[in-house]
Amino acid sequence: MTQRAYLYLTLTTLFWGANAVAGKLAVGVISPMLLTTMRWSLAVIVLLSFALPQIRRDMPAIRRHWPVLAALGAVGFAAFNITLYSALEYTSAINVVIMQAGMPLVIFLANFLIFRVPITGGQVLGFFLTVAGVMTVASGGSIAQLLSLTLNRGDAIMLVAVLVYGGYTVALRYRPVMHWQSMMAVMATAAIVASIPFTLWEIAVDRVVWPGIDGFGIALFTAIFPSLISQVLYIQANGMIGSNRAGLFVNLVPIFGTILSVVILRETLHIYHVVALVLVMGGIWLAERVKRDK
Repeated sequence: MTQRAYLYLTLTTLFWGANAVAGKLAVGVISPMLLTTMRWSLAVIVLLSFALPQIRRDMPAIRRHWPVLAALGAVGFAAFNITLYSALEYTSAINVVIMQAGMPLVIFLANFLIFRVPITGGQVLGFFLTVAGVMTVASGGSIAQLLSLTLNRGDAIMLVAVLVYGGYTVALRYRPVMHWQSMMAVMATAAIVASIPFTLWEIAVDRVVWPGIDGFGIALFTAIFPSLISQVLYIQANGMIGSNRAGLFVNLVPIFGTILSVVILRETLHIYHVVALVLVMGGIWLAERVKRDK
């Protein structure tokens, strides 16, 4: 079961790394709020094409648990992607994917403070390596900027996204026992509802960018891979090995995202990016190594 969880999490983080690249490609092609609404609308359409029989069977459970599922969808599906896509308008895709390595911090602290979930020594050391990597990216490798605690606008928005998704991961322990098709249908529908007011605001202030063929293609890609496939795999893996260990695999997002950003977006890979990647990968290796030895 553990090996299967690792496979699920590796595929999940690959698609999440690609999501940041897709979000960067979307700048000037489709606006972030509209992209979020379209993404989950398309995801629901695809899901309903084969999941309606299962949804009907689970309707009694859906009626009982829809508030929890709606909250999870609004936070983890809508709020996270709105902040991530907004961040990409002001910072690089490489910065965004590396900063996602800060999510284990939120997960560890929330699990410990709220649920008293113990943290191993390896997880603590891995966490500090991860934080060092995130700070390296956020400061652009500059000690002076690090000491002054200045972030560009995109990096600051991305920190909010990290807090949002870390909280969502911890809250997944409250998800009801239900077939993944029904669970995803309710959560994705909630994401649509939660994102619509932001899209209407985007239209009202004349910041909307209506998509052409390229914009629609980006929305479709994000609907299928980072939305449906990744979220299902992440939820399944979370149940197999727990949120602390599953959360550490978010640190693979920087690896996949950086490679894709350099290859597809032709973004420049700086030495401080390499240092940060070494730190975050060292963190996940150390935490998982100690966990297995215990």
